[in-house]
Amino acid sequence: MSENLKVVALGGGHGLAATLNALRSVTKNITAVVTVADNGGSSGRLRAEFPIFPPGDLRMALSALCADDEWGRGWAEIMQYRFTSSGPMDGHAVGNLLLAALWNKGEDSVAGLDRVGALLKIVGRVLPMAAVPLDIAATFKTAEEEIEVQGQQEVATAKGELLSLRIIPGNPEARIETLEAIAEADLITMGPGSWFSSVLPHLLVPAQRDALIKSKAKKVLLLNLDEGVDSEVGEFAGQSALEHLRIVKKYAPSLHFDFVVVDPSVVGDRSVLMGEVSSQGGELLIEDLRDSKEKIHHSPEKLTSLFAHIAKKILIG
Repeated sequence: MSENLKVVALGGGHGLAATLNALRSVTKNITAVVTVADNGGSSGRLRAEFPIFPPGDLRMALSALCADDEWGRGWAEIMQYRFTSSGPMDGHAVGNLLLAALWNKGEDSVAGLDRVGALLKIVGRVLPMAAVPLDIAATFKTAEEEIEVQGQQEVATAKGELLSLRIIPGNPEARIETLEAIAEADLITMGPGSWFSSVLPHLLVPAQRDALIKSKAKKVLLLNLDEGVDSEVGEFAGQSALEHLRIVKKYAPSLHFDFVVVDPSVVGDRSVLMGEVSSQGGELLIEDLRDSKEKIHHSPEKLTSLFAHIAKKILIG
């Protein structure tokens, strides 16, 4: 374990949780920076009722970093528990309600996250990617028309070519704690996750994007898994690894990644992808990261091995 390695992990949802589960085996100095635009499920319902961050992705990150003992694992299980009923509590996660309660009583958003983090005795810290809750909007082009969609769920499931991606409000402030963590990081990871609704939004908060560009940390971009580049389901939604890499460049042309990690199943044209990565000064790592049981999910064990390899490269210099 590289105890002194300071890592910032950007993302949201299950993709970020997988990254955090792997990173915690490499270092205890982890800051998760989480997308705050969810508008579905329990988070969406709470957000519609209260002027708070959608708590779901933040809850998942907290649970992923819980202490590896009976106390931490026990509280993480409680945080993830969802009520089952025929009434309005159906589907609500306990952790969502706990965070909503702290914020509704006036607790600062980061202070509330730190308080729940202390309860779970988490490894590291969980922070929001902006100082205010966000909405995501996008324009897609289909064979017939251009369509406008708004909402994280709607953007994540929309079909067609992405023409533009926006966040509302358009120029949100970043939390100072997040900017400080990025400035002090030795390693920054981005992805995997729903590319348009959980990954790219991190580049649409101006102060955070600028902090990422200025950071001297080694930066790792983890591309998604899918059943293949021609698939019309899953997080790739038919887009290739090269297209995902190029769309990151579109929204942050000055941001360069030292390592771009891709599973062999979604490489496509290896020489073209390698050329794109090399042109930005990075190294392409083609690694088997697929979970043998959950085919579109990353294996925590394989991710841990990957991060340990990268950490060793950084420490050796």
